[in-house]
Amino acid sequence: MTTASGLPAIRESVQWALMDAPGGSPALVELAESAVEHYALNYSKHPPAVLFDEVRGTRNLLSNSVAAAEPEIGQSLRRQVGWLSALLGNLCFHLDDRPGARAHLTLASTFGQSTQEPALTAWASGALSMVAAARQDWDHARGHAGYGLQHAPAGLRRAQLLGWALLPALAALDRASEADDVIAESDSIMASGVEMPGRFGYDLAEHRLHVAEAYLTLERGDRAADVARQSVAAAPEQTPGWVAATLVLALAEARDAPEQAATRALGVLDLIPPPRLRATSRHRLARLGRLLDGATATPAAELTERLRTLPEPIRPDGTAA
Repeated sequence: MTTASGLPAIRESVQWALMDAPGGSPALVELAESAVEHYALNYSKHPPAVLFDEVRGTRNLLSNSVAAAEPEIGQSLRRQVGWLSALLGNLCFHLDDRPGARAHLTLASTFGQSTQEPALTAWASGALSMVAAARQDWDHARGHAGYGLQHAPAGLRRAQLLGWALLPALAALDRASEADDVIAESDSIMASGVEMPGRFGYDLAEHRLHVAEAYLTLERGDRAADVARQSVAAAPEQTPGWVAATLVLALAEARDAPEQAATRALGVLDLIPPPRLRATSRHRLARLGRLLDGATATPAAELTERLRTLPEPIRPDGTAA
């Protein structure tokens, strides 16, 4: 269940389990794992601000029992606190709180190491690379990606760290040959057909998105457009992944087909309510607006006005819009 009432029910179940066993129990560990799975699988179905409050509440509940738990139970609970911290970091990023994202993701990486959970360490490092890339700190972005690759299990996790973390840094540093090698290796892994759902997972739609953005950075517009179309086709319509791929396609079209690019972006704004637009999509929209600045086509002018009046996801008082 992913309704407004179903989401807090997960946190309430954790609270009841703690009332029954304040010092932790195997049942609480299992419930914590289920909560993490629920939040990760349904990450894209809730506005980030709403999901943030629920994940934070569940993490706080679990943290109260870690110190009192037996060592094995405590270790397992700390592992789930680490995954919840990873979710909080990603949610902060999608709410445009980059310092908060760094804090939560650093904690997640630390817990991944201390609880011997390499997948958590790898994923958190990939997310830290993403945060560093957002502030154009390419050396740190590449360093985090490399650290994540040292811990990433073979297969899909390696493809994820290659495409999501290392590739954007290489493209930004204009290391085109190395970027091509990363695309080839990660494409080969993805060709196995194995995908993993949810926020911690990786699939063809997301992989194609990262490759398309790398081609954009490397100024290979035609290739970027082709790969972005593949990502759009692979992503369920109106999901955040579909929005991201659609906007990357618009960015690739902006120079040669500005009217088409603006119309594509307007279609996104017509379908997606402002609270559900992630900061990453807002940044892509702003970038597209700058590229289309001065375009005489009517859709471009309409897009400029729509972006000017687009409500923020968080009100000035800090509450969700």
